[in-house]
Order: sequence, then C-alpha cells, then structure tokens
Amino acid sequence: MWSSAETSPKRIDIDLKKCTGCGICVEFCSHGVLALVAGHAEIVGLDKCTVCRLCELRCPEPAILVTTFKE
Repeated sequence: MWSSAETSPKRIDIDLKKCTGCGICVEFCSHGVLALVAGHAEIVGLDKCTVCRLCELRCPEPAILVTTFKE
C-alpha cells in the first residue's frame, strides 16, 4: 500500500509496507511536510515542500520517493 500526495510539479510517495514509523523523515523535514500518523509517515503539507529530498535520502528503509515534474 502506498500513500501519495501530488501538487504539480512535485509528488511524494510513501511505501507504507516499508515505513517503520521511525520518524527520521519528520525530523529532517524543517518545513513540516511530513508527520507521524498512526505509526507511519504521512504527507501533511505538500505545498510547503521545497524538494530538498532529505526525507528520501535519510529514510533507512527506503520508503519515500520524491518526484518532480516539468510544468
């Protein structure tokens, strides 16, 4: 199962089967894009995402994929 959020030109996908709820992605996101909800990461503020990809890079599983699209 995947949790996704998309607002052109960016998209964040979280693989809920891989997410362990460790919270590392939440800690590295200084913009409040992610939160821990019911034991896993969830996108709560995609509009705040600067596409720094720290959540994707620091996820130890890796359960997060950040994608950008051309407008």
